[in-house]
Amino acid sequence: MLAVVTSHPIQYQVPLWRALSANGTNFRVWYLTDHGVSLSLDREFGVKFKWDIDLQSGYSHEFLNLRMPIDMSRFRGVVLEENLATRIQSQNVTHLMVEGWRYQAFWQAIKSAKQQGIHVILRGETNAIGRRGIAKRVARRLLLRPLLSKVDSFLCIGTQNRRFYERQGISTSRLHSAPYSVDNDLFAKSAAELRSKRNLLRSNWGISQDALVVLFCGKFIDKKHPMHLIKAAKLLKARNPKIHLLFVGGGEQGDSLRRSLNVVFDHEKGGLQESPVDSVAPRASFTGFLNQSQISQAYVAADLLVLPSDQGETWGLVVNEAMASGLPAIVSDQVGCAVDLPAALDPMFVFRFGDIDALAISIEHCARMSYSQEAIQRIAGKFHLMHTVSTIEKIVYGRSFGEPF
Repeated sequence: MLAVVTSHPIQYQVPLWRALSANGTNFRVWYLTDHGVSLSLDREFGVKFKWDIDLQSGYSHEFLNLRMPIDMSRFRGVVLEENLATRIQSQNVTHLMVEGWRYQAFWQAIKSAKQQGIHVILRGETNAIGRRGIAKRVARRLLLRPLLSKVDSFLCIGTQNRRFYERQGISTSRLHSAPYSVDNDLFAKSAAELRSKRNLLRSNWGISQDALVVLFCGKFIDKKHPMHLIKAAKLLKARNPKIHLLFVGGGEQGDSLRRSLNVVFDHEKGGLQESPVDSVAPRASFTGFLNQSQISQAYVAADLLVLPSDQGETWGLVVNEAMASGLPAIVSDQVGCAVDLPAALDPMFVFRFGDIDALAISIEHCARMSYSQEAIQRIAGKFHLMHTVSTIEKIVYGRSFGEPF
């Protein structure tokens, strides 16, 4: 049996677990916590929430015993209390898959598996992008070497993730392609169902029908640099007064973002707002946090997504969601998915991090282009969860269950 150790039920991961189950894979997910399925505080969003979709049905799972108290913000805040070897033996586990190395519990799980002679599979998000000096790169390599040496198979989520493992000296035979993905089919279906309501969605958020709507979707925090988008929009407003920024999410920078814009809709203040028509600031709407059942509304209302993050954005699954919905995405060159998704559609959709002029040029370029929703979705389709299902089954069973499509 394959056992999967992961932090908590995550909306991006659950479709993979269900796909594995539907394909007949003998496996079970071992969760560390129930974060996201019970009401929990997200410090970066600044709100308590739980996902409004079912994250626990359609596959076998259980929760591991942890040392209390639990603190998911710290490496040593998530520690196994139980001896995992007992669970491995009782459930006849032959392969153990671990989702990264962020918590001490992950390291404990890998150690227990190797002591039992179990095949270890690792899937992490770390990539080769970054400006670390030689000393820091060597230090990280020395720190990770004991852990990585225990891993038999690495699932590579994209180009930069594979390059990271190669730089750690991992042999090609241990690297397996497992493109990072969301539930593409669900997002495509949701977008198709909402497309006839695009004008209504815009109107509800105070957006004119002829506006160029640029979407920022995520946490308003340092590593995502939402202010870079505002600066680019200010450059563009003189040439395109119809530019309208749509902010979905929340976080510590929310107040400063609002002060820099002509806000015409603000969920936190009850909806539509009185705003000066002749304001020099770009118009903007703030929807607040949109849960999984609502997020497709933003992808349909917008004309493009912008993710200006720094190297802390190890992948950027919001780009998968947008492109699966038929929406083009522009990202900085520090975003992990840049070369695999936006640049695969158009190299101009990747700009140098922090270069506001370049971001403005990319937005203008995107506004001029007319890529069809189908063309965008074809690129997103190369990162489909069934590719990862096939790869995992090859590792576990030594054979493929056939083409995923």
